[in-house]
Amino acid sequence: MAITAILELKLKADALDTAKEVVGKILADTRAFEGCLGVDVLIDSTDETRWLCIERWASAEADAAYRAWRATPEGAAQGLGPLLAGAPGLSSYNVAEDV
Repeated sequence: MAITAILELKLKADALDTAKEVVGKILADTRAFEGCLGVDVLIDSTDETRWLCIERWASAEADAAYRAWRATPEGAAQGLGPLLAGAPGLSSYNVAEDV
């Protein structure tokens, strides 16, 4: 069953230009990961420091494999930490295929 993961980022206001480059590089790896069906980035229309990364995964297993890879030194999101104004949030949702 497909799932959607939502990563919430709160960025430092003075880091927005750098964040676009860093997040773009990080998401290139995400989009190339097996089972990723796509990623969209939404920027809050009233607070450009609030971003949502909407990730679509083919299955919970694909998402879990991706999260495990991101926890390794090879998969670590390089350069993002110093740009954040707070801890990121992550939530996952099952796609309701019968609604």
